[in-house]
Amino acid sequence: MERFISSSPEETVEIGKRIAAYLKAGDCVLYTGEMGAGKTHLTKGIAEYFGSTDDVTSPTFALVNEYEGDVPIFHFDLFRINTLDDLYAIGFFDYLDRGGIMCIEWSENIPELASYLDDRCGVNITKTGDNSRIIEYIPQEELC
Repeated sequence: MERFISSSPEETVEIGKRIAAYLKAGDCVLYTGEMGAGKTHLTKGIAEYFGSTDDVTSPTFALVNEYEGDVPIFHFDLFRINTLDDLYAIGFFDYLDRGGIMCIEWSENIPELASYLDDRCGVNITKTGDNSRIIEYIPQEELC
């Protein structure tokens, strides 16, 4: 596990770039953290690292946003998704074959999801103040 401290949204984006250095096409990043923790800012850093100039926004209502770059980024929000059937209904599993990186917010809503993902890592974000965060990158071999 690697631990980072962020004091601002801009630092969170930079930490996203550092985490992106560990990623490759086909990886799935499972985010955990409360509302407003900075998951979208981390995704912005990951997308920028892979050459995307797209506007990175929360996929809360769209459920998935796609960002073009050297490696496509598929940014999911599972806040309102509760079952594997819901994932099938939104086409989630089709994205696994598209050769991109999947950044998945609210992954904890479907605990069994991790068992369906071959290449995954975790990112846990803990708010410690208005703008301060502890961000933990957990490689696959350390995931429970």
